[in-house]
Amino acid sequence: MPDFANFDTRGYRTVDVHSGYADWVSTYLATVAELMDIPLLEALRSVPWASLSSAADLGCGTGRTGAWLRGRGVAAIDGIDLTPEMLAVARERGVYRRLVEGDVAATSLEDGAYDLLTVCLVDEHLPELSPLYREAWRLAKANGLLVLVGFHPHIIMASGMPTHFRNASGEQVAIETHVHLLSEHVTAALDAGWTLVEMRERLVDDDWLAVKPSWERFRGHPLSFAFVWRKPSG
Repeated sequence: MPDFANFDTRGYRTVDVHSGYADWVSTYLATVAELMDIPLLEALRSVPWASLSSAADLGCGTGRTGAWLRGRGVAAIDGIDLTPEMLAVARERGVYRRLVEGDVAATSLEDGAYDLLTVCLVDEHLPELSPLYREAWRLAKANGLLVLVGFHPHIIMASGMPTHFRNASGEQVAIETHVHLLSEHVTAALDAGWTLVEMRERLVDDDWLAVKPSWERFRGHPLSFAFVWRKPSG
């Protein structure tokens, strides 16, 4: 697995995931560009959102993905996140059946309870992918789907930029970031038993550059990716 330290061009002070998101929560919604993940969710053709009655949103954060799922007709959504401050914001949205503080790789949620698992913009914070894919497998019903959207490893390496935010004192602070090649995702998912259904990638385009004009040098580079995996019934 590539080490992000070999690509880091920012040198920001780095904090752990729990501390970072607890500190970022007050400005998170104003600074996270939905163009990274929502267009990929909307582009997926293999997911019958409205017919999926139960979902678990792993790493739900402030509930952006949960709100999108409810808007697409998913009836019951449970969310889990490591950071209580993020969960408090998610709770205010009123879209979740329940919210649980915990690790996405060890959720304590029920075996085989969900038609759909979603993981959006989470994997770059995980030192290993296999525990996540195994936990999602445990939670999924037979024929259940796992939708994972991530920050593309190519752009992390090309830009040398970690996930980061500006804190209340104006300091740019990095949150622990890991580089996972797409092949690592495939290996971890297949080892857990998942079957690949669909994959899409989003490029840095005019829409993105309208929000982030300083990224012009990355025009046409892969920005984010989405996998859809299915748990076989047999």
